[in-house]
Amino acid sequence: MELIQKTVGIVGTGAMGRGIAQIAAQAGSLVKLMDAQAGAADKAHAAIAAQWDRLVEKGRLEAATAAKFKTRLVIAGALSDLADCDLVIEAIVERLDVKKVLFAELEDIVSTQAILASNTSSLSVTAIAAALKHPERFAGYHFFNPVPLMKVVEVIAGLKTSPAVCSALSQYAVQMGHTPVHAQDTPGFIVNHAGRGYGTEALRIVSEGVADFATIDRILRDQAGFKLGPFELMDLTALDVSHPVMESIYHQYYEEARYRPSVITAQRLAGGILGRKTGEGFYRYADGVLQLPTEAPAPKVAEMPPVWVSPRASRRSELLQLLKNLGAKIETGQSASPQALVLVAPLGFDITTVAVVERLDPARTVGIDMLIDDAATKRRVLATNPATRSDMRDAAHALFARDGKPVSVIRDSGGFVTQRVLGTIVNIASDICQQGICSPKDLETAVTLGLGYPMGPLAMGDRYGPTNVLEVLFNMQTVYGDQRYRPSPWLRRRGAIGLSLTHVEE
Repeated sequence: MELIQKTVGIVGTGAMGRGIAQIAAQAGSLVKLMDAQAGAADKAHAAIAAQWDRLVEKGRLEAATAAKFKTRLVIAGALSDLADCDLVIEAIVERLDVKKVLFAELEDIVSTQAILASNTSSLSVTAIAAALKHPERFAGYHFFNPVPLMKVVEVIAGLKTSPAVCSALSQYAVQMGHTPVHAQDTPGFIVNHAGRGYGTEALRIVSEGVADFATIDRILRDQAGFKLGPFELMDLTALDVSHPVMESIYHQYYEEARYRPSVITAQRLAGGILGRKTGEGFYRYADGVLQLPTEAPAPKVAEMPPVWVSPRASRRSELLQLLKNLGAKIETGQSASPQALVLVAPLGFDITTVAVVERLDPARTVGIDMLIDDAATKRRVLATNPATRSDMRDAAHALFARDGKPVSVIRDSGGFVTQRVLGTIVNIASDICQQGICSPKDLETAVTLGLGYPMGPLAMGDRYGPTNVLEVLFNMQTVYGDQRYRPSPWLRRRGAIGLSLTHVEE
């Protein structure tokens, strides 16, 4: 395939600009580095060359190939040096006024056929292009850091962007070894928009006193399969990056409840407790190494009470088989004996609500999260209610830890931890599709490659059952009375009639 963009200008040579320049040169383009700060382009040139040298040392790149790449990387002393570029990509400060001034200057320098693109992660593409004479040749081209390793790029059309421009940028992304996904010009585009549920819901769980940071991280890693827990992830990205994104998307959507930020991160940001880079965040770091608190062992219980399982428990037959495997004495009567540990397994409801509705003794009632098949998880999660006796809590903990699988015991929470976080993620993703921001296919690709989730959010919904996710959200909205949990029409309709969440109407 003939190279789409033979000469590419990169304006702004920070981490993002360097990464884009590297993959553009590797694709075969002549890349011109431009930065308004004196000496910045030269430093970027040296850093990119050094990166290629490291790849040669590791045996991942031939020396002759690295030498060829270096010849394609040149310094532009002024914007006027970009006059012959086929494409100019901006990667400067995230300020609308500064970007608008830059593109107004570039428009008078490059040819009428040249494409102008912004690597903005949060600003409106339409707004940046508003003052241009030819906004049809302008688009968003949002890469992720580190660019050479994060193999996805969002191609964002403004209201006046030509489809041909988006097509050309997509083809060029493929030539650079990246996967393009197409998004409409909306706050957060695809990845930053879809990523709202994970961290913000975890913060909400902490704010309710349900569990601490480490417990929530363990649950979402071991039970839900995420590579990093939300608090580990926020420590890695740093709150001076992640909290402003939370606020930006929330305000750009006119205070939409689904994206509500947390006072916890606002306070920590104000106090400079940003994460790994400052040595302290949600965790402490000694010489850059995470200091993870030790998990307490399961309690020792001399005499185990019999167990009675609510007839309304989700996955009841699987739960009964699990109890049998664990050696529990199971009661089979219509109601529990006065000595029995009472087990419930709700979807979306908290343990208190279930105990009241089913007229159970709250002092002996403990909940277990059965949204996900026990065989598919590395951790079990139990929840007490405010009246649960400590002996019943400890008995449940000891029982479910008998086979060596870790157990987390949390305080009462509608949807436990995994249900409410997965439900929020799936719901936001569903609404992205409902709004027509992107196709379900591009959504799944963008989130899997851009956020590193174990699977796309729609695939999550399908795996755990759209009907189950819908029930979780309806019941959480009942428990909390919060519009945050109202189901998207996309999820509500597909969940109600048993369709895949990736289903697109004909």
